[in-house]
Amino acid sequence: MINLDHQPPFAAGYNRTCYRHPGDPQLCLKVLRPENIEARFARQPWYKKLLGRDRINDNRQEIIAHRQIKGLPDPEQAWRHLPRFHGSVDTTLGPANVSELITEADGGPGITLERYLETNGRTPDIERAIAQFTDWLRQLGLLTRNLLPHNLVVARRDQQLTLYLVDGLGAPAVPTQLAAVPAYRRRYIERKLARFQQRIDWEVHGRPGSWARAEKL
Repeated sequence: MINLDHQPPFAAGYNRTCYRHPGDPQLCLKVLRPENIEARFARQPWYKKLLGRDRINDNRQEIIAHRQIKGLPDPEQAWRHLPRFHGSVDTTLGPANVSELITEADGGPGITLERYLETNGRTPDIERAIAQFTDWLRQLGLLTRNLLPHNLVVARRDQQLTLYLVDGLGAPAVPTQLAAVPAYRRRYIERKLARFQQRIDWEVHGRPGSWARAEKL
């Protein structure tokens, strides 16, 4: 069991907290925040509660999401824009998903696309990185949830910026089943990419109004 009791996280979201692996700083450990999972479950309507807590367990859903990579003609291509995934381990804070830690040149954790856009705006380098990421997603046909800038990390690889999707791989159960139809899969991915571009525009323009309103425009 990996001891994380006295180690501060390097990042935290609502559902999970991220730690560097104490035995291998090149790995990231994603640990659930059970108190927030319970609060999220409590807010669910009764008919969704019938489906249980597993559907909002991000670690479990992430493991399921990575199964789609095995069906690719060349699974190695998935890691061009995804951190390599190494399954689950036990820690003193609970089960953790293990993945490659995307780092800067100095070895520190990479910055998010959200932070990059806030600091630099839409530079030619980041526009190129976004285009490469979206082309990759179309080419491989991987299913994702909404693509949010805080779930993508920017890193410099081979002298150019590269985007890595560190959270949000996979789709809900119904779209995943329907995606067996190629035309539906293409439409689903295009909708996610269109919303991604819309979200980037909203971020770059200073987040005018709420995102819930902006995405409906």
